Amino acid sequence: MVMVYAGGHVSGGHYNPAVTLGVTLRGRCTWAEAPIYMASQLFGAAVGSVIVKYLEVKAKAPTPMTLDLGPALLAEFLFTFALVWVVLNSATSKNTAGNSFYGLAIGFTVMVGAFSVGNISGGAFNPAIALAISLLNLTDIANLWVYWIPELLAGAAAAFTL
Repeated sequence: MVMVYAGGHVSGGHYNPAVTLGVTLRGRCTWAEAPIYMASQLFGAAVGSVIVKYLEVKAKAPTPMTLDLGPALLAEFLFTFALVWVVLNSATSKNTAGNSFYGLAIGFTVMVGAFSVGNISGGAFNPAIALAISLLNLTDIANLWVYWIPELLAGAAAAFTL
């Protein structure tokens, strides 16, 4: 939530490739800008994971989670859809222009998702976060598709939902 408020006026607060896809499909980001946003988001996640690994030297590393495929796919789709839909309708809609609640709406959507299904899928709801948790060995890198496919499909679906 705080990062949305902190960076929203600079970049639109895009920290999530699924959000960028939804925003682009809705016409609030150009197709020329979208790959730059997405590459930056993935790069930021990779850098963040390197920093966490450095800080983790003194901490005990957690055990990687085992995913139950069906529930993990559904959890990531549903809550990524909710997140992108909330972003589109609170932060990018002309109908809510000038509001000051968008960061709270977005932050609470992520929080509710993490509390609800974090133990099922890890609660990524973001392809960049999925990359980071894979680089941190919190999930197997072979599981990236379990995150990326439903998350990007959810971002696209949210863009076409009124």
